[in-house]
Amino acid sequence: MTRNIYPFTAIVNQEGMKKALILTVIDPSIGGVLIRGQRGTAKSTAVRALAHLLPVIEVVKGCSYHCHPSDPRLMCEDCRKRFEASERPLPAAESKMRVVELPIGATEDRVIGTLDMEGALQTGRRAFEPGILAEVHRGFLYVDEINLLPDHLVDILLDAAAMGVNYVEREGISFSHPSRFVLVGTMNPEEGELRPQLMDRFGVCVEVRGIAEPEIREEVIVRRLAYDRDPAAFLAQWKPKDERLGKAITQAQRRLGAIVLTREALRMISRICSDLKIDGHRGDITMAKAAVALSAYYGHSQVRRQDVREAAALVLPHRIRRSLMDEEVEFSLEKVDEAIEKTKEPVAAAELPPMDEKKKSLKNKNSDGKITTKIHVIGEDRFDLSFPNVGVKPSPRSVAGRSVKARATREGAYVRSVLPRGKPRDIALDATLRTAAMFQEERQGSGGSSVIIRPADIRVKWRQKKMGRCVLFVVDASGSMGVQEQMRETKAAIMSLLGKSYQNRDRVGLVVFQGTQARLVLPPTGSVDLGRKYLKRIPTGGKTPLAAGLALGLSTLKTEKMKYPDEAVLLVVVSDGRANVAFNGGDPLDDAVAAARRIRKAEVDTLFIDTEIDPRAFGYGWELAKIMNATYVPLGQLESGRLVSLVS
Repeated sequence: MTRNIYPFTAIVNQEGMKKALILTVIDPSIGGVLIRGQRGTAKSTAVRALAHLLPVIEVVKGCSYHCHPSDPRLMCEDCRKRFEASERPLPAAESKMRVVELPIGATEDRVIGTLDMEGALQTGRRAFEPGILAEVHRGFLYVDEINLLPDHLVDILLDAAAMGVNYVEREGISFSHPSRFVLVGTMNPEEGELRPQLMDRFGVCVEVRGIAEPEIREEVIVRRLAYDRDPAAFLAQWKPKDERLGKAITQAQRRLGAIVLTREALRMISRICSDLKIDGHRGDITMAKAAVALSAYYGHSQVRRQDVREAAALVLPHRIRRSLMDEEVEFSLEKVDEAIEKTKEPVAAAELPPMDEKKKSLKNKNSDGKITTKIHVIGEDRFDLSFPNVGVKPSPRSVAGRSVKARATREGAYVRSVLPRGKPRDIALDATLRTAAMFQEERQGSGGSSVIIRPADIRVKWRQKKMGRCVLFVVDASGSMGVQEQMRETKAAIMSLLGKSYQNRDRVGLVVFQGTQARLVLPPTGSVDLGRKYLKRIPTGGKTPLAAGLALGLSTLKTEKMKYPDEAVLLVVVSDGRANVAFNGGDPLDDAVAAARRIRKAEVDTLFIDTEIDPRAFGYGWELAKIMNATYVPLGQLESGRLVSLVS
C-alpha cells in the first residue's frame, strides 16, 4: 500500500528548516541536518516530504548497495573489482535518492547487516544480508527522536559517518561495504540532549518553534484538514509547486561547481568563526560549502555577503562554545554582521611579547615566594583562593550513586546475540538459526527438510538496559558565605552534568535555601536548555534555613525514587553548616542535625561540600557530614572541575 506523504511546499513557514534540508540535497557533503524543536512543529513531516524532492542518481545496475558507476570511492568490493578490470564505467541504471528511516528500537543486526539465513539454509554457505546502512548508501538516513537513540546504535552511526564504510564481523563473516549518507535527525530538547560527538557530525542545525501569529496558525489548520479530508486532491494541488522546487534543486546542483568562492567571502567566513570562538575548523569548511550551495540555489555566480550571513545562521548556532557559567552566550546575526564589518578594516601586524615576559607570566608569585593557588571556572577566572591544608580526611565511604553503564539484563532492548553461560535463557532464535544454517548441508545430507539445531548453535539475547540516576544539589544561598562564587561553582557543575546527561541517562536538580525557606529551583531534568533557563536567576542573601534545605532535598529524592524506582540517587549538599533558622522556633542547629539523621536513615548517598573558609574554625560541616554518613570534602581542596568529577 502506497502511503501518502504531506507535500513539502505545503508546510507553512518554518523556512529555516526547509532551507537546511534543501541545501543538503544540493550538496550532501555539507553534512547532516539536526532539527530541534517543540512537538507538533512539522519536523518529521518535513523530512518525510523531502523524499519527493530528491533527485535521480545513477547506480550500478543490479547492485544492492547503490554503487556509483564510475567513482571507485562509492563502490562495494565487487563493483570496484569489475570497474578496475574493465577500466570503464559499469552498466548504469537510474534510481531516485531515498530517505531511509532508522527505528529507535532497531537491533544492531538490522542496522549493520548479518548472515543471509535463507541462503545459508538452502546452500549451507555463508552470505551477507545487507542492513539499513547498505540501503541508505548515497541517500538520507532519518532518525526521529535521535536524542533517545540507544548508545550502541549511536556508536555505529558515528563509525559509519566518520569512515564512509560499514565494517561487519558476524557469525564467521567479515565484510565491508560503502555507506555514505546524509544523517537527518529530529528531536525535542526538553526530552534530553544529544551526545556531543553526534552533534558535531551535523553540518547544519536549526531550531523550530510553533507559529505565534493567529492568522498563520489558521492557515496551518486549513491545509491539514484539507489534506486529511482528501489526500489525493491535496497532493494534486501542491504537486506543481513540489515539482518546481525539485527542478530548482537539480539546477542548483548543476551550477554548484561553477560558483566562485571569492577571497572576500573566505575572509568573512574565517573572521566570523574566529570572533564567535568556533572550535576546530569543521565549522569554517561547512559554512563555506553552505554559502556556495546557497549561492547556487539563488542563481548567483559567486558567493555574496548575504549568502555567508545566511550560511552562518544555519551552520554555527550549535557550534558556539558556551561557557557553562555564561548563560547569555547565544548566536546572533548582529555578531555575524560585526565580524563581517571587521574584514573591511586593514589588518595590523600583531606584536608578540618578549619570551622572557611570557615565562614570567606563567608563574604568579606572592611576596612569600609561594605559588598562589587559583581556581578557574570553565571559560573565565574565578576568585583567588589560598586555602590551608585542613588535614581533615574525607569519609572512608566512596560517593556511590554514579551512573550505571549499560549491561546485559533480562530486560531492555535486544542488542545482539552471545554464547550462553550456563543454562540457556532468553534464546535468540534468529541468531541460533543463522548459526545452525551454515551446517545443514552436512547434517542433513540430501533431501532434509527440517532444520537440525545442536547445543553448540544456541545463542542467547544480550539485552541492553542503561540505568540513570538523579543528582540533586542542595545549595546554601544565604549571606553567610561568599555565595556568588560558590553559586558559580555549583552552576558550573550542574551545567556540566546536564551536558553529560544524554550519555549517562542522568537527571540533575537544584534545591536552594536562603532567607526563611528552601525552594526547588530546578526540578530534576536531563535538558540543558531547561537547566539554563531555571538557573539563570537565583536569589541570594539572608539567613540560613539549613534544616529546611536538607528536608526538601530528601523529600524530593524520595519522590523521584517513587517515580523511577530503578534510578540511583545522589544528594550533594553545598553549605558551611551554619544553620540559623529553625523549623518551629527551636534550635536551628538541632533541627539541621535531625534532618541529617533522617538522610542517614534513608540511606541516601550523600556528598557534603563544606564552604567554610577555615573548616577547623567551627566544624559544623564536618559534624553534619558524619551524622548523615556523607563523603566530606572542604571546598578549599577542590581544584577547578573537581566538583564535576566527584559526582560524574
